[in-house]
Amino acid sequence: MRDSLWASSDTSQWQHALASYNAVIAAQGVGSLVDHDSWYHTQLPESVALRSPAYFTHDELVRVTEWKMARGVWRARNLVLVRGNSSDVVEQVTADGFTLVPDPLQPVRTIATLAGVGPATASAVLAAYAPQYYPFLDEIVAAQVPSLGAPAFTPGYYRRYAEALCTRARQLAGGWTPAKVERALWAHAGGKSAVTIDSLT
Repeated sequence: MRDSLWASSDTSQWQHALASYNAVIAAQGVGSLVDHDSWYHTQLPESVALRSPAYFTHDELVRVTEWKMARGVWRARNLVLVRGNSSDVVEQVTADGFTLVPDPLQPVRTIATLAGVGPATASAVLAAYAPQYYPFLDEIVAAQVPSLGAPAFTPGYYRRYAEALCTRARQLAGGWTPAKVERALWAHAGGKSAVTIDSLT
């Protein structure tokens, strides 16, 4: 059993966990994950930031879904549903969701109206666009925050999850964001092998 990172106020321990993220990604042994993860954290935010108004393309939504599943649990049916969204609808719905930032819940609900997209995938979209407000909803991370209870993929649970990670990011200061807190906790747990919850996300 790993020591609890969540309970630690030692910023060096948090920094060490965050620095180990890429190595933990590689250690998962999922062929596409390293490339998907690098794209998700570098190229994707840059591409979205260049658009005015900001939106996701259909291909970006599909790839974010593939990244999410490669890092967690693969759900082929959800991916089929995501691919079935039209390009115009993806662009409009994500643009609408982004205009609602930084509301803690409405952007998630809006983006989750897309076929195959639940709060977790919606949070992945938002974390790429506005990591200073929205962490990706991951069950391995959620399970490390005692006050949240059992992980659940609902908008209400996501709101409590995001609030907890936002609070921790403010406490850590020094450039920490909720998205960085999520990555540090995921890496500290050792990746997807730590917890497996087969629930619709």
